[in-house]
Amino acid sequence: MRLSIISFTENGKQLSESIVKLLERELEIGLYTKCEAGINDDIDSDLFFVKTSVGDWAKERMQEQDALLFIGACGIAVRAVAPFLTDKLHDVPVLVMDEKGKYVIPILSGHMGGANDLANLIAAKTGAEPVITTATDINKKFAVDLFAKRNSLSIANKDGIAKVSSKVLAGREIAMSIEAGHEIIGGESDIRFVPYPPVGFVDVVVTSKDDMLDASLLLKPREYVIGIGCKKGKKVNEIDDFILKTLKKKGISIMQIFALSSISQKRDEQGIIEWCRKEGIPFITYTAEELQEVDGNFTKSLFVKAQVGVDNVCERAAVKACGEDGKLILPKVAENGMTIAIARREWKVCFDGK
Repeated sequence: MRLSIISFTENGKQLSESIVKLLERELEIGLYTKCEAGINDDIDSDLFFVKTSVGDWAKERMQEQDALLFIGACGIAVRAVAPFLTDKLHDVPVLVMDEKGKYVIPILSGHMGGANDLANLIAAKTGAEPVITTATDINKKFAVDLFAKRNSLSIANKDGIAKVSSKVLAGREIAMSIEAGHEIIGGESDIRFVPYPPVGFVDVVVTSKDDMLDASLLLKPREYVIGIGCKKGKKVNEIDDFILKTLKKKGISIMQIFALSSISQKRDEQGIIEWCRKEGIPFITYTAEELQEVDGNFTKSLFVKAQVGVDNVCERAAVKACGEDGKLILPKVAENGMTIAIARREWKVCFDGK
């Protein structure tokens, strides 16, 4: 996650700079301000004065999928982001903090975007009080959208979140059916597990299959990893076209992708980074030594090994990011200086934590 912080006063500017020092190991942070007084271009090289409107700044940062922290009034944040909101599955996390650093308030995308977790992190580092307003959190109830996020489950029908949460908050038991053959860790007192496939209605179904089932909410595991290699400087549109074309041939949806993976030399490849930010998909990299240690039958290239120190990047990276029991389902395919491979990971469901 990349966090962009904007301040409006001298006190807010100083607070934003202190937050960077406290969180620089956990997050990539960009600093912005509308307070021009006291800015020295030589000293404040990492602090950018925003010449455009706050709304235009917010739009640009949201398009980059940054989390936003406004150090100022809630009203400023609300007016700035309101024209660019989509839905709870895709909105970026937005938080507000007063300029004295007393309170930090997540106001958008508390669960799916991670704003609540980010507020708790900032509070723990700065001594501020996190103001969490999400009903399931303050009542210490099972939050199905947070459960989905923490288990890398995509939400097929977002309207079902409110139906399930309303039932939980009313103190009623919910029925959940999880595809057989996958590990289930922990449990919840207000959940009744039903064998898969369920007979009749259930509240939540977790499955990678396309079975037609009667449920309020359908959760699909992100069970695929894309391994990628490319020449330096590949544009995001080239990467996007290649990935989407390859997924379509395999009948895989972008919602089923767990991560994009490559070699550590590609950690700063801008086209890949932009694609992952656009799709909200993690980008994981490994050293050549780590990739070479991955077991399996891979398409070997002496040329690639001479260039980067490992005989195959995309296939090994895809399997490596799956963890244990990852299986290659699409060997390397190449196009215009790019290579892609796809592996399937063994998914599990964990209820530890709320």
